[in-house]
Amino acid sequence: MIIKKALYDDIELLVPIYDYARKFMADNGNPNQWIDGYPSREIIAKDISNGNCFICKNEEGSIIGAFTFMIGEDPTYGKIYKGQWLNDKPYGVIHRLVSDGTTHGITKNCIKWCLKQIQNIRIDTHADNKIMQSLLDKTGFEYCGIIHTHNGTERLAFQISVQ
Repeated sequence: MIIKKALYDDIELLVPIYDYARKFMADNGNPNQWIDGYPSREIIAKDISNGNCFICKNEEGSIIGAFTFMIGEDPTYGKIYKGQWLNDKPYGVIHRLVSDGTTHGITKNCIKWCLKQIQNIRIDTHADNKIMQSLLDKTGFEYCGIIHTHNGTERLAFQISVQ
């Protein structure tokens, strides 16, 4: 699997992958995490223009997944409830991790790639997203507490630190 920065031309291939992921989540007990078309085409385009959107390609060169990754403080992680972060060291953040459903191991490979950039990573997911919670557990993340997103909804917060 190849991971590289997304280009604006990739957006036409990314939008259907996010559409697929929304349906997959809804069909698997998580209908409330990405509602009302989130992430929108505009959000994906902003991630790309900010240099924070990364794509995963298979050996044939097809885009099979994507994620947003940035190093630095995330305002939604400023306050954590019913728990605490593992540490206060500089960290990276993974958001909007998505797969087209054709290839296993995308989450594991993305996390591995991110850990090569910085060895302290935070991520969050909806309480109904049992699949992602299981993947985070299998890849070494620890549950830390609850955070609130920009619109006030609760998310389960996780962190991995291999420093």
